[in-house]
Amino acid sequence: MFKVKTFDNIAVVGLQRFPADRFVVAADIDQPDAIILRSHDLHGVDIPASVVAVGRAGAGVNNIPVSEMSARGVPVFNAPGANANAVKELVVAGMLLAARNIGDARDYVKSLAEKGDSLDKAIEAGKKRFVGHELPGRTLGVIGLGAIGVEVANVALALGMNVVGFDPQITVKRAWQLSSGVEQVDTLDRLFKASDFVTVHVPLIDSTRNMINSEMIGLMPEGGVLINFARGEIADNAAVLASLDAEKLHAYVCDFPTSDLIAHPRVIALPHLGASTIEAEENCATMVAENVRDYLENGNVRFAVNFPQAAMPRNGAYRITIANANVPNMVGQISTCLAKANLNIEDLLNKSLGGLAYTVVDLDGPVSDDTIATLRDIDGVLSLRNLGKRIS
Repeated sequence: MFKVKTFDNIAVVGLQRFPADRFVVAADIDQPDAIILRSHDLHGVDIPASVVAVGRAGAGVNNIPVSEMSARGVPVFNAPGANANAVKELVVAGMLLAARNIGDARDYVKSLAEKGDSLDKAIEAGKKRFVGHELPGRTLGVIGLGAIGVEVANVALALGMNVVGFDPQITVKRAWQLSSGVEQVDTLDRLFKASDFVTVHVPLIDSTRNMINSEMIGLMPEGGVLINFARGEIADNAAVLASLDAEKLHAYVCDFPTSDLIAHPRVIALPHLGASTIEAEENCATMVAENVRDYLENGNVRFAVNFPQAAMPRNGAYRITIANANVPNMVGQISTCLAKANLNIEDLLNKSLGGLAYTVVDLDGPVSDDTIATLRDIDGVLSLRNLGKRIS
Protein backbone atom coordinates (compact mmCIF):
# COMPACT_ATOMS: atom_id res chain seq x y z
CA MET A 1 0.00 0.00 0.00
CA PHE A 2 1.50 3.33 -1.08
CA LYS A 3 0.92 6.48 0.96
CA VAL A 4 0.55 9.85 -0.77
CA LYS A 5 0.54 13.06 1.27
CA THR A 6 -1.21 16.09 -0.24
CA PHE A 7 -0.75 19.79 0.39
CA ASP A 8 -3.19 22.45 -0.86
CA ASN A 9 -6.47 21.57 -2.54
CA ILE A 10 -5.63 19.06 -5.25
CA ALA A 11 -8.47 18.46 -7.72
CA VAL A 12 -10.40 15.33 -6.76
CA VAL A 13 -10.49 14.09 -10.35
CA GLY A 14 -6.71 13.83 -10.20
CA LEU A 15 -6.52 12.11 -6.83
CA GLN A 16 -9.02 9.55 -8.07
CA ARG A 17 -6.27 8.27 -10.37
CA PHE A 18 -4.82 6.52 -7.31
CA PRO A 19 -6.71 3.21 -6.87
CA ALA A 20 -8.08 2.95 -3.35
CA ASP A 21 -6.99 -0.68 -3.02
CA ARG A 22 -3.30 0.25 -3.48
CA PHE A 23 -3.03 3.86 -2.33
CA VAL A 24 -3.85 5.90 0.76
CA VAL A 25 -4.14 9.58 -0.16
CA ALA A 26 -4.63 12.23 2.52
CA ALA A 27 -3.28 15.49 3.90
CA ASP A 28 -2.49 13.95 7.28
CA ILE A 29 -0.09 11.08 6.61
CA ASP A 30 3.11 10.10 8.39
CA GLN A 31 6.05 8.67 6.46
CA PRO A 32 4.50 9.08 3.00
CA ASP A 33 5.95 7.51 -0.13
CA ALA A 34 5.11 10.58 -2.19
CA ILE A 35 4.05 14.20 -1.83
CA ILE A 36 1.70 16.04 -4.20
CA LEU A 37 1.24 19.80 -3.86
CA ARG A 38 0.43 22.99 -5.69
CA SER A 39 1.75 26.18 -4.07
CA HIS A 40 2.86 24.89 -0.65
CA ASP A 41 6.51 25.81 -0.01
CA LEU A 42 8.71 22.82 0.82
CA HIS A 43 11.89 24.85 1.24
CA GLY A 44 13.18 24.45 4.78
CA VAL A 45 10.70 21.64 5.46
CA ASP A 46 11.95 18.33 6.89
CA ILE A 47 10.90 15.99 4.10
CA PRO A 48 10.76 12.43 5.47
CA ALA A 49 13.29 9.91 4.20
CA SER A 50 10.35 7.72 3.18
CA VAL A 51 9.50 10.11 0.32
CA VAL A 52 10.59 8.72 -3.05
CA ALA A 53 8.67 11.13 -5.30
CA VAL A 54 7.37 14.69 -5.24
CA GLY A 55 4.68 15.89 -7.64
CA ARG A 56 3.74 19.49 -8.41
CA ALA A 57 0.25 19.94 -9.88
CA GLY A 58 1.46 22.73 -12.12
CA ALA A 59 4.46 23.68 -14.24
CA GLY A 60 6.78 25.72 -11.98
CA VAL A 61 8.72 24.00 -9.20
CA ASN A 62 10.23 27.00 -7.42
CA ASN A 63 8.46 25.97 -4.20
CA ILE A 64 10.27 22.61 -4.16
CA PRO A 65 13.95 22.08 -3.16
CA VAL A 66 14.79 20.32 -6.41
CA SER A 67 18.55 20.16 -5.80
CA GLU A 68 18.00 18.53 -2.42
CA MET A 69 15.66 15.99 -3.96
CA SER A 70 18.13 15.23 -6.74
CA ALA A 71 20.87 14.59 -4.20
CA ARG A 72 18.55 12.07 -2.55
CA GLY A 73 17.67 10.43 -5.86
CA VAL A 74 14.06 11.61 -5.66
CA PRO A 75 12.31 12.69 -8.89
CA VAL A 76 10.28 15.90 -8.88
CA PHE A 77 7.34 15.62 -11.27
CA ASN A 78 5.39 18.51 -12.75
CA ALA A 79 2.61 19.01 -15.29
CA PRO A 80 4.01 21.01 -18.22
CA GLY A 81 1.34 21.98 -20.73
CA ALA A 82 -1.60 20.90 -18.59
CA ASN A 83 -2.47 24.54 -17.92
CA ALA A 84 -1.42 25.85 -21.34
CA ASN A 85 -4.89 26.76 -22.56
CA ALA A 86 -5.73 28.59 -19.34
CA VAL A 87 -2.59 30.73 -19.54
CA LYS A 88 -3.05 31.30 -23.26
CA GLU A 89 -6.53 32.70 -22.67
CA LEU A 90 -5.24 34.96 -19.91
CA VAL A 91 -2.49 36.33 -22.16
CA VAL A 92 -5.09 37.22 -24.78
CA ALA A 93 -7.20 38.84 -22.07
CA GLY A 94 -4.15 40.75 -20.85
CA MET A 95 -3.45 42.12 -24.31
CA LEU A 96 -7.05 43.24 -24.67
CA LEU A 97 -7.13 44.78 -21.20
CA ALA A 98 -4.07 46.85 -22.04
CA ALA A 99 -4.92 47.70 -25.65
CA ARG A 100 -8.48 48.81 -24.90
CA ASN A 101 -7.82 50.36 -21.46
CA ILE A 102 -10.59 48.18 -20.09
CA GLY A 103 -9.56 48.31 -16.43
CA ASP A 104 -9.41 52.10 -16.28
CA ALA A 105 -12.63 52.40 -18.24
CA ARG A 106 -14.44 50.07 -15.87
CA ASP A 107 -13.12 51.96 -12.85
CA TYR A 108 -14.32 55.23 -14.39
CA VAL A 109 -17.84 53.91 -14.89
CA LYS A 110 -17.91 52.48 -11.37
CA SER A 111 -17.01 55.92 -10.02
CA LEU A 112 -19.98 57.68 -11.66
CA ALA A 113 -22.70 58.82 -9.28
CA GLU A 114 -24.86 60.64 -11.83
CA LYS A 115 -28.34 59.52 -12.83
CA GLY A 116 -30.45 59.66 -15.99
CA ASP A 117 -29.35 62.17 -18.65
CA SER A 118 -26.43 63.31 -16.51
CA LEU A 119 -25.14 59.74 -16.39
CA ASP A 120 -25.45 59.41 -20.17
CA LYS A 121 -23.47 62.61 -20.66
CA ALA A 122 -20.78 61.52 -18.22
CA ILE A 123 -20.42 58.22 -20.01
CA GLU A 124 -20.12 59.88 -23.43
CA ALA A 125 -17.65 62.42 -22.08
CA GLY A 126 -15.55 59.77 -20.42
CA LYS A 127 -15.17 57.36 -23.29
CA LYS A 128 -12.80 59.71 -25.13
CA ARG A 129 -10.30 59.18 -22.30
CA PHE A 130 -10.05 55.47 -22.98
CA VAL A 131 -9.53 55.25 -26.73
CA GLY A 132 -7.44 52.16 -27.43
CA HIS A 133 -6.19 50.22 -30.40
CA GLU A 134 -6.89 46.86 -32.01
CA LEU A 135 -4.59 43.84 -32.06
CA PRO A 136 -4.42 42.95 -35.79
CA GLY A 137 -1.25 44.30 -37.37
CA ARG A 138 0.52 44.67 -34.03
CA THR A 139 3.51 42.45 -33.24
CA LEU A 140 3.64 40.06 -30.30
CA GLY A 141 7.00 38.77 -29.07
CA VAL A 142 6.82 35.40 -27.31
CA ILE A 143 9.77 34.46 -25.10
CA GLY A 144 9.78 30.71 -24.54
CA LEU A 145 8.18 28.37 -27.05
CA GLY A 146 7.18 25.53 -24.81
CA ALA A 147 3.62 24.23 -24.43
CA ILE A 148 2.23 27.62 -23.36
CA GLY A 149 4.34 29.80 -25.62
CA VAL A 150 3.40 27.83 -28.72
CA GLU A 151 -0.31 28.10 -27.96
CA VAL A 152 0.02 31.84 -27.32
CA ALA A 153 1.94 32.36 -30.56
CA ASN A 154 -0.56 30.40 -32.62
CA VAL A 155 -3.65 32.13 -31.21
CA ALA A 156 -2.07 35.55 -31.70
CA LEU A 157 -1.58 34.73 -35.37
CA ALA A 158 -5.23 33.73 -35.58
CA LEU A 159 -6.13 37.15 -34.14
CA GLY A 160 -4.31 38.82 -37.02
CA MET A 161 -1.14 39.76 -35.15
CA ASN A 162 2.42 39.41 -36.35
CA VAL A 163 4.34 37.06 -34.05
CA VAL A 164 8.04 36.64 -33.34
CA GLY A 165 9.33 33.98 -30.99
CA PHE A 166 12.56 33.32 -29.14
CA ASP A 167 13.58 29.95 -27.73
CA PRO A 168 17.06 28.57 -28.46
CA GLN A 169 16.06 25.28 -26.83
CA ILE A 170 12.75 24.65 -28.58
CA THR A 171 12.01 20.95 -28.83
CA VAL A 172 11.21 19.12 -32.04
CA LYS A 173 7.71 18.41 -30.71
CA ARG A 174 6.99 22.10 -30.06
CA ALA A 175 8.54 23.13 -33.36
CA TRP A 176 6.06 20.89 -35.18
CA GLN A 177 3.18 22.43 -33.21
CA LEU A 178 4.29 26.00 -33.91
CA SER A 179 2.61 27.71 -36.85
CA SER A 180 4.88 28.39 -39.81
CA GLY A 181 3.69 31.99 -39.64
CA VAL A 182 5.67 32.61 -36.45
CA GLU A 183 9.04 34.22 -37.14
CA GLN A 184 11.71 32.77 -34.87
CA VAL A 185 14.52 35.15 -33.93
CA ASP A 186 17.91 34.23 -32.52
CA THR A 187 18.34 37.00 -29.93
CA LEU A 188 16.21 38.74 -27.34
CA ASP A 189 17.38 42.08 -28.74
CA ARG A 190 15.69 41.34 -32.06
CA LEU A 191 12.50 40.23 -30.33
CA PHE A 192 12.17 43.34 -28.16
CA LYS A 193 12.97 45.68 -31.06
CA ALA A 194 10.22 44.14 -33.17
CA SER A 195 7.47 43.78 -30.55
CA ASP A 196 4.59 46.02 -29.51
CA PHE A 197 3.66 43.37 -26.94
CA VAL A 198 6.06 40.99 -25.19
CA THR A 199 4.89 37.94 -23.24
CA VAL A 200 7.24 35.68 -21.32
CA HIS A 201 6.83 31.92 -20.78
CA VAL A 202 10.06 30.59 -19.28
CA PRO A 203 10.94 29.11 -15.88
CA LEU A 204 12.66 31.19 -13.22
CA ILE A 205 16.33 30.20 -13.27
CA ASP A 206 19.52 32.22 -12.91
CA SER A 207 19.63 33.07 -16.62
CA THR A 208 16.02 34.31 -16.71
CA ARG A 209 16.02 36.36 -13.51
CA ASN A 210 15.49 40.04 -14.46
CA MET A 211 15.36 39.03 -18.12
CA ILE A 212 12.93 41.93 -18.61
CA ASN A 213 15.15 44.86 -17.67
CA SER A 214 15.77 48.47 -18.62
CA GLU A 215 18.06 47.49 -21.49
CA MET A 216 15.49 45.20 -23.11
CA ILE A 217 12.56 47.55 -22.48
CA GLY A 218 14.56 50.35 -24.07
CA LEU A 219 14.62 48.43 -27.34
CA MET A 220 10.82 48.28 -27.61
CA PRO A 221 8.73 50.72 -29.65
CA GLU A 222 7.13 53.55 -27.66
CA GLY A 223 3.92 52.53 -25.92
CA GLY A 224 4.74 48.85 -25.63
CA VAL A 225 3.04 46.36 -23.34
CA LEU A 226 4.74 43.72 -21.21
CA ILE A 227 2.87 40.61 -20.07
CA ASN A 228 4.30 38.34 -17.38
CA PHE A 229 2.35 35.27 -16.33
CA ALA A 230 5.49 33.19 -15.77
CA ARG A 231 7.27 34.30 -12.57
CA GLY A 232 7.49 37.72 -10.98
CA GLU A 233 11.28 37.77 -10.66
CA ILE A 234 11.72 37.42 -14.42
CA ALA A 235 10.99 41.16 -14.61
CA ASP A 236 12.97 43.90 -12.90
CA ASN A 237 10.09 45.78 -11.28
CA ALA A 238 12.09 48.96 -10.79
CA ALA A 239 12.95 49.05 -14.49
CA VAL A 240 9.34 48.36 -15.46
CA LEU A 241 7.99 51.13 -13.21
CA ALA A 242 10.57 53.61 -14.48
CA SER A 243 9.59 52.81 -18.06
CA LEU A 244 5.92 53.28 -17.24
CA ASP A 245 6.65 56.63 -15.60
CA ALA A 246 8.64 57.71 -18.67
CA GLU A 247 5.75 56.56 -20.89
CA LYS A 248 8.09 54.23 -22.72
CA LEU A 249 5.71 51.46 -21.72
CA HIS A 250 1.96 51.80 -21.96
CA ALA A 251 1.17 48.98 -19.52
CA TYR A 252 2.52 46.06 -17.54
CA VAL A 253 0.20 43.08 -17.10
CA CYS A 254 1.35 40.58 -14.50
CA ASP A 255 0.22 37.81 -12.21
CA PHE A 256 2.54 38.67 -9.33
CA PRO A 257 1.40 41.82 -7.47
CA THR A 258 3.76 43.70 -5.17
CA SER A 259 2.93 46.86 -3.27
CA ASP A 260 4.85 49.08 -5.70
CA LEU A 261 3.22 47.48 -8.73
CA ILE A 262 -0.27 47.72 -7.26
CA ALA A 263 0.22 51.42 -6.63
CA HIS A 264 1.00 52.25 -10.25
CA PRO A 265 -2.02 53.29 -12.37
CA ARG A 266 -0.82 51.53 -15.51
CA VAL A 267 -0.01 48.17 -13.95
CA ILE A 268 -2.71 45.54 -14.39
CA ALA A 269 -1.89 43.14 -11.57
CA LEU A 270 -3.86 39.92 -11.07
CA PRO A 271 -3.79 37.49 -8.12
CA HIS A 272 -1.86 34.66 -9.82
CA LEU A 273 -4.73 33.60 -12.06
CA GLY A 274 -2.62 31.96 -14.78
CA ALA A 275 -3.72 28.39 -14.11
CA SER A 276 -6.78 29.23 -12.04
CA THR A 277 -9.46 27.52 -14.04
CA ILE A 278 -11.33 24.39 -13.09
CA GLU A 279 -10.09 22.70 -16.25
CA ALA A 280 -6.43 23.58 -15.69
CA GLU A 281 -6.47 22.47 -12.07
CA GLU A 282 -8.03 19.16 -13.05
CA ASN A 283 -5.62 18.66 -15.94
CA CYS A 284 -2.59 19.39 -13.76
CA ALA A 285 -3.76 17.15 -10.94
CA THR A 286 -4.56 14.29 -13.31
CA MET A 287 -1.25 14.51 -15.14
CA VAL A 288 0.92 14.62 -12.05
CA ALA A 289 -1.08 11.92 -10.26
CA GLU A 290 -0.76 9.53 -13.20
CA ASN A 291 2.99 10.06 -13.45
CA VAL A 292 3.59 9.75 -9.69
CA ARG A 293 1.52 6.57 -9.65
CA ASP A 294 3.46 5.08 -12.58
CA TYR A 295 6.72 5.86 -10.81
CA LEU A 296 5.61 4.38 -7.50
CA GLU A 297 4.27 1.19 -9.09
CA ASN A 298 6.59 0.72 -12.04
CA GLY A 299 9.55 3.04 -11.63
CA ASN A 300 8.79 4.81 -14.91
CA VAL A 301 9.74 8.48 -15.15
CA ARG A 302 7.74 10.88 -17.29
CA PHE A 303 7.82 14.67 -16.91
CA ALA A 304 10.25 14.97 -14.02
CA VAL A 305 12.27 18.18 -13.95
CA ASN A 306 15.38 16.57 -12.46
CA PHE A 307 15.33 13.03 -13.90
CA PRO A 308 15.65 11.80 -17.48
CA GLN A 309 12.59 10.45 -19.23
CA ALA A 310 12.77 6.68 -18.65
CA ALA A 311 9.82 4.36 -19.23
CA MET A 312 10.06 0.63 -19.91
CA PRO A 313 7.12 -1.78 -20.28
CA ARG A 314 6.82 -4.49 -17.65
CA ASN A 315 6.58 -8.12 -18.75
CA GLY A 316 6.24 -10.01 -15.50
CA ALA A 317 9.88 -9.81 -14.50
CA TYR A 318 11.21 -8.60 -11.15
CA ARG A 319 12.15 -4.90 -11.33
CA ILE A 320 14.64 -2.71 -9.54
CA THR A 321 15.38 0.96 -10.24
CA ILE A 322 18.52 2.89 -9.37
CA ALA A 323 19.24 6.61 -9.40
CA ASN A 324 22.93 7.43 -9.31
CA ALA A 325 25.58 10.01 -10.09
CA ASN A 326 26.22 10.09 -13.83
CA VAL A 327 29.75 8.66 -13.76
CA PRO A 328 31.46 5.89 -15.78
CA ASN A 329 30.98 2.17 -15.12
CA MET A 330 27.83 2.43 -13.00
CA VAL A 331 25.87 0.08 -15.26
CA GLY A 332 28.86 -2.28 -15.31
CA GLN A 333 29.01 -2.39 -11.51
CA ILE A 334 25.27 -2.95 -11.28
CA SER A 335 25.37 -5.76 -13.85
CA THR A 336 28.34 -7.42 -12.13
CA CYS A 337 26.58 -7.37 -8.78
CA LEU A 338 23.45 -8.93 -10.26
CA ALA A 339 25.47 -11.58 -12.08
CA LYS A 340 27.20 -12.59 -8.83
CA ALA A 341 23.72 -13.08 -7.36
CA ASN A 342 22.88 -15.43 -10.30
CA LEU A 343 20.25 -13.04 -11.59
CA ASN A 344 19.73 -12.77 -15.34
CA ILE A 345 18.88 -9.37 -16.79
CA GLU A 346 15.83 -9.66 -19.03
CA ASP A 347 15.68 -5.97 -19.93
CA LEU A 348 17.56 -2.81 -18.99
CA LEU A 349 17.08 0.90 -19.60
CA ASN A 350 19.67 3.52 -18.66
CA LYS A 351 19.15 7.24 -19.19
CA SER A 352 20.95 10.32 -17.95
CA LEU A 353 20.22 14.01 -17.43
CA GLY A 354 23.12 16.23 -16.48
CA GLY A 355 24.84 14.82 -13.43
CA LEU A 356 22.15 12.22 -12.69
CA ALA A 357 21.52 8.84 -14.29
CA TYR A 358 18.61 6.48 -13.87
CA THR A 359 18.55 2.75 -14.54
CA VAL A 360 15.58 0.39 -14.75
CA VAL A 361 16.44 -3.33 -14.62
CA ASP A 362 14.08 -6.27 -15.14
CA LEU A 363 15.33 -9.60 -13.77
CA ASP A 364 14.35 -13.26 -13.96
CA GLY A 365 14.05 -13.69 -10.21
CA PRO A 366 13.57 -11.87 -6.91
CA VAL A 367 16.41 -9.76 -5.55
CA SER A 368 17.59 -10.66 -2.06
CA ASP A 369 18.09 -8.16 0.72
CA ASP A 370 21.83 -8.87 0.66
CA THR A 371 22.02 -8.03 -3.06
CA ILE A 372 20.00 -4.86 -2.52
CA ALA A 373 22.39 -3.84 0.26
CA THR A 374 25.41 -4.49 -2.01
CA LEU A 375 23.88 -2.39 -4.77
CA ARG A 376 23.16 0.44 -2.35
CA ASP A 377 26.79 0.41 -1.26
CA ILE A 378 28.09 1.14 -4.78
CA ASP A 379 29.75 4.54 -4.68
CA GLY A 380 27.48 7.04 -6.45
CA VAL A 381 24.15 5.28 -5.89
CA LEU A 382 21.63 7.86 -4.64
CA SER A 383 18.52 5.72 -4.31
CA LEU A 384 17.38 2.19 -5.08
CA ARG A 385 13.91 0.75 -5.21
CA ASN A 386 12.98 -2.93 -5.32
CA LEU A 387 9.59 -3.11 -7.05
CA GLY A 388 9.30 -6.87 -7.32
CA LYS A 389 6.77 -8.20 -9.82
CA ARG A 390 4.23 -5.97 -11.53
CA ILE A 391 1.02 -5.30 -9.64
CA SER A 392 -1.85 -6.58 -11.72
